[in-house]
Amino acid sequence: MAEMVNLRNARKRAKRRQDDQHADANRLAHGQSKHRRKLDAAQQAKASRDLDLHRIDKGGGR
Repeated sequence: MAEMVNLRNARKRAKRRQDDQHADANRLAHGQSKHRRKLDAAQQAKASRDLDLHRIDKGGGR
């Protein structure tokens, strides 16, 4: 025989799990100061520019 499940409690657990995931996403998005976010963005942009500067141009026009 199957185990009985209280649907009300199952819905509450699912909502709690969803709220926790939403809170984790907000912590990632808003957990840093504005200065730190700008610094991280600038470092990422510099790393991207440096990588592009090291590309080898093969010519050929393609």
